[in-house]
Amino acid sequence: MATSEAGDGGPNRDEVFDLLSNHRRRYTLHYCKQADEPVTTSDLAETVAAWELDKQVNELTSDERKRVYTSLQQTHLPTLADAGMITYEDHEVELTEDARKLEVYMDIVPEGEIPWGIYYLGLSAVGFAVLGGVWGGVLPSGGSVSPLGWAGLVVGLFAVSAAFHTYSSRRHRLGDRERPP
Repeated sequence: MATSEAGDGGPNRDEVFDLLSNHRRRYTLHYCKQADEPVTTSDLAETVAAWELDKQVNELTSDERKRVYTSLQQTHLPTLADAGMITYEDHEVELTEDARKLEVYMDIVPEGEIPWGIYYLGLSAVGFAVLGGVWGGVLPSGGSVSPLGWAGLVVGLFAVSAAFHTYSSRRHRLGDRERPP
């Protein structure tokens, strides 16, 4: 595996995106991050199957468990181990320190939501429109609302947006909730 652009020996961006492109690998990382200790491959396979099929673990058939277990054993766990994201031996799986470096890539933007970069670009456009309106005399800047008041409004919008962004990002991060997003 090639090294990252930072030269720290970890996977590069393309390799990280390849690792995270499969939901079973994401679910594996999510489950292991939640456990924060070694997990058995059978517990991992049951949980991943339950998440995939939107069932409780006790509702799974043996075929459903076996299908996921086999896939994890033959494909996904070796891939994650080769990339240095997990250690895998004696039917136990544990995250490595390198896996913790993946967190920057693990934020999930739910379907139907605006990516935060676009949101902040729009909010900046609103800020420039307010600035232009005050400068051009279109918006009142004297009696009822001072220029400092308009600036405070724009800064307040950014502060509220940033607070909500922080809260929302934590809700949509792999490993931080019971079920993966």
